[in-house]
Amino acid sequence: MSTTAHLSGTSARLANGAIAGLTGGVVFGVLMAMMGMLPMIGMLIGVDNAVVGFVVHLVNSAVIGVIFAVLVWPLAGRIGPLLGAGVVYGVVWWVLGALVIMPLWLSVTADPIMRGMVFHIGKDQWLSLMGHVLYGLVTAGALYGLRRRATS
Repeated sequence: MSTTAHLSGTSARLANGAIAGLTGGVVFGVLMAMMGMLPMIGMLIGVDNAVVGFVVHLVNSAVIGVIFAVLVWPLAGRIGPLLGAGVVYGVVWWVLGALVIMPLWLSVTADPIMRGMVFHIGKDQWLSLMGHVLYGLVTAGALYGLRRRATS
């Protein structure tokens, strides 16, 4: 006889958010790998390495996915509003993460000149916006699927 553990309430939201965030993170991570950006992500913890960068990116993706699930759980049963929220969430994290937190953090761990990159928008930042929006859409879609699976 096998037993299956079922999550409910807050635990389900957190777990589903982490899984959805990881799903979006893998998709965004592949895009970042193609652009050669993962070593820079690794530099957030002082390691100039693509594999380390991917792991750091996935940890961030899971945490950000959990926050998303907590914020939008009432919308998680309606795909249109949820995808819209995912796009907005991706843009918010682009501003917070790519335009503010990352340059400031890298100015401490990698290169003090990065402080001057706060709110700098060039070609790389536009590509980053695309990746963050993609992350938001995939995370929202995964959360929708996970919630539907849990209620069926």
